[in-house]
Amino acid sequence: MKYLERGYLEADELPPFPPEERINSKKPVAYIECPQSIPCSPCYESCRFNAIEMENINDPPKVDYEKCTGCMACIRVCPGLAIFMLQVKEGRGYVTLQYEFLPWLEKGDRVRLYNRRGEEVGEGVVTWALKPERNDRTQLVTIEMDKDLIFEVRAVRKR
Repeated sequence: MKYLERGYLEADELPPFPPEERINSKKPVAYIECPQSIPCSPCYESCRFNAIEMENINDPPKVDYEKCTGCMACIRVCPGLAIFMLQVKEGRGYVTLQYEFLPWLEKGDRVRLYNRRGEEVGEGVVTWALKPERNDRTQLVTIEMDKDLIFEVRAVRKR
């Protein structure tokens, strides 16, 4: 549990990545980076396709990549900002993530891309932005980037 001291996960602490054929499909796929055994189950409860598995409320969630439809119900409710939607199409990578900074991002905004350690790893463009509902403080955004970065990028900042 060194990640608690570091504040981020290292490659050997991550769950298995979705298979390449699933990443390259028409719909994005959920990827959950939630290693802690804590009582939390909003993602599990929100998935109407039974694509998220948990034996009990304290288990870290696991995604059944074959069942995941990319509907984004899980990412909307994750209080730990630990769920990302991943996709590659036409040679470009796309990551949908939660964003909690003002001003809200808009489609077409250029952003800096950051990895789990907070290191800048490139630039991207917002291709989709869902503004939060009235009392929500979390926006969902999809960022287009180099396809090789989708397993690295976990935060963005407007340029």
